[in-house]
Amino acid sequence: MRLRKKVLALKSILTICANGVWNGGAVVDNSHFENRGLAFKNNIPVNGKTIEERIGVRTRIVAPEYARIGVIAFQDLLDTSQVDPVRIKLLIGATNVGEDKYDPGPLIQYPLRLIRGKSENIAAMDLYAGCPGFNVGVELVFMISLCGMLEEGDVSVIVGAENLHRAKAFKKDDTAGIIFGDDALATAFRTTATASSKGDYSHSATHTTAADAGTFIDIMARAVLDRTRGEKIDGIIVDNQLGAIQYRVPPTAARVQHRLAELTYKEAAADGVFERFRDALKLYDTHVDSFAFDIMSMAKEPARVGKIAEAYVRSGKYKTVLSAYLASDFTVSLTVHRGSGFVFTPPRTGIVDTATSTHGCFGRYIEAVPTGNDVFAEMDGKGVFLYATRGAPHQFSKLLAPNGLTLHDLDLLIEHQSNFAMIPLTLEQLMADRGKSVKQDVMDFIANKMPINIHVRGNCSVVCMQRLPYDLQRDALAPDTIQGFVVNRNLEGLKSAKVILSDSVGAGMTRSSFLQRLP
Repeated sequence: MRLRKKVLALKSILTICANGVWNGGAVVDNSHFENRGLAFKNNIPVNGKTIEERIGVRTRIVAPEYARIGVIAFQDLLDTSQVDPVRIKLLIGATNVGEDKYDPGPLIQYPLRLIRGKSENIAAMDLYAGCPGFNVGVELVFMISLCGMLEEGDVSVIVGAENLHRAKAFKKDDTAGIIFGDDALATAFRTTATASSKGDYSHSATHTTAADAGTFIDIMARAVLDRTRGEKIDGIIVDNQLGAIQYRVPPTAARVQHRLAELTYKEAAADGVFERFRDALKLYDTHVDSFAFDIMSMAKEPARVGKIAEAYVRSGKYKTVLSAYLASDFTVSLTVHRGSGFVFTPPRTGIVDTATSTHGCFGRYIEAVPTGNDVFAEMDGKGVFLYATRGAPHQFSKLLAPNGLTLHDLDLLIEHQSNFAMIPLTLEQLMADRGKSVKQDVMDFIANKMPINIHVRGNCSVVCMQRLPYDLQRDALAPDTIQGFVVNRNLEGLKSAKVILSDSVGAGMTRSSFLQRLP
């Protein structure tokens, strides 16, 4: 009998090597929103006290309208780090609205201008996956490194930029606007080894068809179903060239994912399963269990998104991934990528594992909606709250268990701060087995294992996941109390953390996490 050769783990494949930052803007406190006729649900008046009680925000940072803060952050990275622009091979703009909701994109074109002529063959793209866009970007770089498409010494940069005030993302009377601050950071990753992947890879013939604004989601889903005939799809990646915000918030890929689920599980759809939160979440976790996000490539070449999907398959983490190129005239080109025999072996240090799950059935919780001659983001706060708190156990188990970890093995948890009240309730879901001690255990975990800054910066959307570790390492956080919870009590201890989980939730709805082990 032939013994299968054991795959040895690499010491590391991907590490975070530098940051660049925008640190400007004006501090706006809650008094700015008083006496403006705003009210939370049930006619609760909006004032400093109710904002802090409901959301945990005292102040937020607002960027000036003249500044492109993503460009400033990337320039700071180039000026203050040892990153050689020649080694930058991948540049990702992680955002939702960006800095101008009317800009057809890709928004990464502005930071890219800073290194034009300095780096050859650079792949540049926006990435739209809701607030987890940075985490999904990390997973994308991880996948491309695992399969050897990025080589030892190559650098990838994710520019997170969200300027919701300049973009005027919400209507003036929408209380969702109270939650958010503006922010931008650029994070550089170094691929530390040239990996190779062994297995069998194949892809279908590309299917191209015409569609229009009213039919393209259904046409894409039906084309996928026709070509896979019930085969399990692990992920959907759409190169979305439509250039309008209502087609990327939520990501088009999430809408396709859900239409495919409706067509696949017709009886459940007819029974209203997708309209009942608990039932829909269970069906997705049990049967759909896939990711879905959009990119918008600078190259505008259908082959680009296909190479990314191929990397996901060759990584060994995913077997069947759909890539789609959605042209500005709604022409759709679809390819199914398949792999077998590829083995994922987590490296020992650096970025060691990732997990992304999308539940397109909840895509309406955060969406951009055309209103007259304009378009504004609309958010179902209750729905987002439910998804963020109730979806945590499945996601954490999916990432931690295969790596022999539990929540309590983490030295540091970097959690997306949509609303501070979500954090203790999320932890309660994760510690449900603690019985009577759960409340105290949650309070201790928040105080000792989590950096918190929502009270001073607001929810900075995609950039939360970059700002929190940056602020931690540069002593920009301070102990405090929010909604009765002590925060930032163990800052010196957190700075030397070895096992780190970054977890984020947002439009799609998507949850994305990545795990680090530091030497």
